[in-house]
Amino acid sequence: MDSIATPLRQLLYVSSSNPRGAKIDVPEVVAQSRHNNALDGVTGLLWSDGKRFLQVLEGPADSVATTFARIKADTRHHAIVVLHERDIAAREFGTWTMAQRVPGDSADAFDERIRRLLENASETVRGNFLGLIAARNG
Repeated sequence: MDSIATPLRQLLYVSSSNPRGAKIDVPEVVAQSRHNNALDGVTGLLWSDGKRFLQVLEGPADSVATTFARIKADTRHHAIVVLHERDIAAREFGTWTMAQRVPGDSADAFDERIRRLLENASETVRGNFLGLIAARNG
């Protein structure tokens, strides 16, 4: 009997931290998200400056939908906008879970690491991340 491959889905969204919400502890969010995403088979890339978030999620369609529903229900997010959503044949970010700016990383060093991680991304995904990086630098 042939096994049927689970369709993969890619979703790219942008959000802002809720101005009325609790301050977002980005390292804590990343740690919890890595745990949840590993359980759900979701991978991707997250960029944040602490005020704005740009994330691409990849994985089984139902897992991506569940993960995004959890994000939309999180009151720390505000103005969530889906920028791009499509079926994909293969993950553009492999098993990469999320990028995180670690203490000691300059914003420029972090942005350069993000640029390298975007090398295999679609033009749409790459363009959105690079646009947000350019806005930070502008």
